[in-house]
Amino acid sequence: MAEPDEGVGTPCPACGTPNPPGRRFCRRCASELNPTAKPAPLPWWRTVWPLRRRVRAGSGRAVRFLVILAVVAALCAGGLLLLPAGRALVEDTRDKLGKPKPVTPVGIEASAEVPRHPATNTTDGLNNRYWAAPAPGASVTYTFRKPFRLVDLIITNGASASAEAYARQARALQLDLEVTTQDGKRHHKQLSLSDKPGPQTIPTGISDAKTVRLVLRSPVGLTGGRHLALAEVEFFQRS
Repeated sequence: MAEPDEGVGTPCPACGTPNPPGRRFCRRCASELNPTAKPAPLPWWRTVWPLRRRVRAGSGRAVRFLVILAVVAALCAGGLLLLPAGRALVEDTRDKLGKPKPVTPVGIEASAEVPRHPATNTTDGLNNRYWAAPAPGASVTYTFRKPFRLVDLIITNGASASAEAYARQARALQLDLEVTTQDGKRHHKQLSLSDKPGPQTIPTGISDAKTVRLVLRSPVGLTGGRHLALAEVEFFQRS
């Protein structure tokens, strides 16, 4: 049987020695003749996550860093933008879970009032006595001893909770609400009232309220000999 020619065959990738077909290792240096191909390096975008990945591409490091920096900046900006909304949601939830309790102002001052119908009538607990204002645009300001979370207002419009007495005087169907907080910030809101006797509850949800000012707008029934009437204003804080 003829001996295979040792000078013919696949050269060793390490030393170049020819090897007969079928050999797995070089007959001279024992190097592997058909080494397994190494996997190609991963693209940079596949090395960003998870961070513990050890196989990294050799290029794209600067781009990868910029992308990570942009993502972190976007997350921080989103958190700052959502923070006020999240805080408002928490406060609103606490308002709903708690039971509001009444709070009484220590000072009441009106810009105008008809004799025998002072603005102090709006907090006396009687819905058949009222504050009478001669014209729209008149205002009443309530001052409180210490700041509180104003959860609700309950307003009894007109001269009385009685339907017959209610119709005897004019009513304001809109009120401008201005709440001044302890730090001097002012919150404005326009309140719409139904033209009917009885209490009407208006959610507010304003923290650190120190003064509350109401301005009478949109009168109905204001004819000769009549005046704008507001029977009762009740304030509620979070318990």
